Amino acid sequence: MAPFSSLVSPTSQWCVNLLRPRFSSLSLPTFSHTHHLLKRFTAKPLCTSSDQKFVCFAMDVSGANSIKEMPWGVDEATEGEYASQSELLQEFTSISTIDKAWTFKPENGKGVQAMFSISQPNLLANKRRKYILSSHIVKESGGFTSFQWAPFPVEMTGVSTMVPSPSGSKLLVVRNSENESPTQFEIWGASEVEKEFHIPHSVHGSVYSDGWFEGISWNSDETLIAYVAEEPSPSKPTFSGLGYKKRGSAEKDCGSWKGQGDLEEDWGETYAGKRQPALFVININSGEVRGVEGTGKSLSIGQVVWAPSTKGLHQYLVFVGWSSGGRKLGIKYCYNRPCALYAVRAPFHESEANELHKENVSEDVQAVNLTQSISSAFFPRFSPDGKFLVFLSAKSSVDSGAHSATDSLHRIDWPTDGKPDPSAKIVDLVPVVMCAEDGCFPGLYCSSILCKPWLSDGYTMILSSFWRSTQAIISVHVLSGKLVRISPGDSDFSWNVLALDGDNCVAVCSSPIDVPQIKYGCPDEGSSTVPSWSWADISSPISRCSEKVRTLLSSLQFSVMKIPVRGVTENLSEGARKPIEAIFVSSKSKKSDACDPLIVMLHGGPHSVSVSSFSKSLAFLSSIGYSLLIVNYRGSLGFGEEALQSLPGKVGSQDVSDVLTAIDHTIAMGLADPSKVTVLGGSHGGFLTTHLIGQAPDKFVAAAVRNPVCNLALMVGTTDIPDWCFVETCGSEGKSIFTEAPSAEQLKLLHSMSPISHLSKVKTPTLFLLGAQDLRVPVSNGLQYARALKEKGGEVKVIVFPNDVHGIEKPQSDFETFLNIGVWFKKYCK
Repeated sequence: MAPFSSLVSPTSQWCVNLLRPRFSSLSLPTFSHTHHLLKRFTAKPLCTSSDQKFVCFAMDVSGANSIKEMPWGVDEATEGEYASQSELLQEFTSISTIDKAWTFKPENGKGVQAMFSISQPNLLANKRRKYILSSHIVKESGGFTSFQWAPFPVEMTGVSTMVPSPSGSKLLVVRNSENESPTQFEIWGASEVEKEFHIPHSVHGSVYSDGWFEGISWNSDETLIAYVAEEPSPSKPTFSGLGYKKRGSAEKDCGSWKGQGDLEEDWGETYAGKRQPALFVININSGEVRGVEGTGKSLSIGQVVWAPSTKGLHQYLVFVGWSSGGRKLGIKYCYNRPCALYAVRAPFHESEANELHKENVSEDVQAVNLTQSISSAFFPRFSPDGKFLVFLSAKSSVDSGAHSATDSLHRIDWPTDGKPDPSAKIVDLVPVVMCAEDGCFPGLYCSSILCKPWLSDGYTMILSSFWRSTQAIISVHVLSGKLVRISPGDSDFSWNVLALDGDNCVAVCSSPIDVPQIKYGCPDEGSSTVPSWSWADISSPISRCSEKVRTLLSSLQFSVMKIPVRGVTENLSEGARKPIEAIFVSSKSKKSDACDPLIVMLHGGPHSVSVSSFSKSLAFLSSIGYSLLIVNYRGSLGFGEEALQSLPGKVGSQDVSDVLTAIDHTIAMGLADPSKVTVLGGSHGGFLTTHLIGQAPDKFVAAAVRNPVCNLALMVGTTDIPDWCFVETCGSEGKSIFTEAPSAEQLKLLHSMSPISHLSKVKTPTLFLLGAQDLRVPVSNGLQYARALKEKGGEVKVIVFPNDVHGIEKPQSDFETFLNIGVWFKKYCK
């Protein structure tokens, strides 16, 4: 996802991360985990929550002296909406999410074992529970496959990440500390913890487990593990009552304190306070940890894998390196940061895996850049036979400056002697697609790749990729480059690969109205030049929902609409002239001639996409009586590079026009009432929302925004991605003219293309949901706009979440966000 991606969390797919202080004008009541809101309260406070500053009230048992307006500022009717909607939202929130899966061949060779990593919000603790659920895959006669599930999942309390060994006989469990205590490494066997190591902060800090810098890789004989962790803390000046203490002072620390020292740059949003990612290797026989030499101080390291080993020769590690000379700009969701693949010698020689003797470091140990001829290379994967190194590239994003764009896939033939070759030829496997024909492959858009993405032939990779308004599973043959869509092409559902079982695929499939369902895919035998796959439904205890939720979802329908764009001219590229798409979710039956109120949903980015997968929060909004119009305007991922690159330089105009066109198209089809249209967006989606209520002030009866970009001239000096402001405002020229000190003329342009320039025309009541710790779109952006709107007499409600970043993803914050959106829109759509 990009600076303002749509794919932020399982509960809010349509927006991306932002900011917050404390509740500005309102405090909300505490929502019980087991009961809906009480209808009568006294004004006596009972308790508060440290994160949300919720206020609890005692129930007025007698019923006497009932009050018409609640102490926290709502009337009884609104309170009733909170009560009924919060009860339903809890049922949606409790649905679990499948995060990862692995498959293993058991020692007896019978069947296959599968292990699923599951998460579920814990609203009372304001955290996410993590579980492991195991299953035995049994292939019976007649080609039937069944999953035999363990009776209960097992909670993995305090676990940061876990990685099975290649054979599946061992499991690494990492527990990062929340204070200065050591990081714990546990090596699990079939029935017990076999080894446990505590790594002090003097060696390294927390292990990176966020999915971007994260890299944990077992070597082939399962004695060494390479991983990425925060480098040790640098020394800081020490002071006492007598002044500065020179290094080496023997005085006790009780009479002194540590100063701050020099600023340490970090990688922005979600990485605040985290130190440089560096590379380490642990020997699991001894517990010895060594930092990998030769990577230099200027590289931030991630995504490490072991290169194929050659007996008697040094082992090498391949990793992704981001140069961090000068200022580090925000990297979360930003694929436009240049990066390369490097190879470096591992610190333990093959003979040292069991015998600990220091190597005689006589030869060059400097990391070798393997991809000097390309501006981006990440997600390295070696073929099972070790002959090929395959990787993704975001060179379109790096070269254009757009934070995310169309990917490409490449291959390097790995040297037979096992020694990295910096001059190795890079072979293009899947090039960037500029403009796809209707129904054809639109380009590669991968947000992750399996650690083991290979079918049994060793040359066919299985990937998940955005395909217009859906996600599809595809296969790529890394010798021929042949690409095939293996998930059903006639379905508007979204598919995601979880794990491979030989030539079979464990996947998950969902839609806006269908909770995730596990599927088991098998290639059809004897299929011709274009292989086809059969997909079996797998009964699963995961993602089950209540009967009430199931009934509500069964009353809904969805479709993907193609909508011709307005203002097509010859100077537009062919891809920019093609229709946009929108996902429309509605009730199957009308109770009368009237249409349900419409919520127009706008993803962030802008170079992200809303796909047709299940979102708990959006399903909740659909279930309380709204139709949804989820718009993928030009500039979204999944539609080819020409359409994507048509937006930079035209934000606030082309994207606004596309959304208005989609709304008018829906109204013209008789699917929406023009008097009951609302709009909701986060990040760049909030930028669009606030533009729309200013440019089309009579179009919307209510609006809601999460961490919106409202004033680019203010944002450029406070965000972790100031270059984004230049690229999206100025187009291709923005990358070259970006500066930390914008001129008066540049600031004027940024202001003129911002929603705040249309503020005087706004009439729409607007709800602002802001995260106080947002580095991407700092809270000042939303607050300035909300206060200015209120100053001119507009109806405004602001809720600020003190401990949330751009995504507002903490379980309580996410819950409160969508509860307030539901109640806010209900108020204006009666």
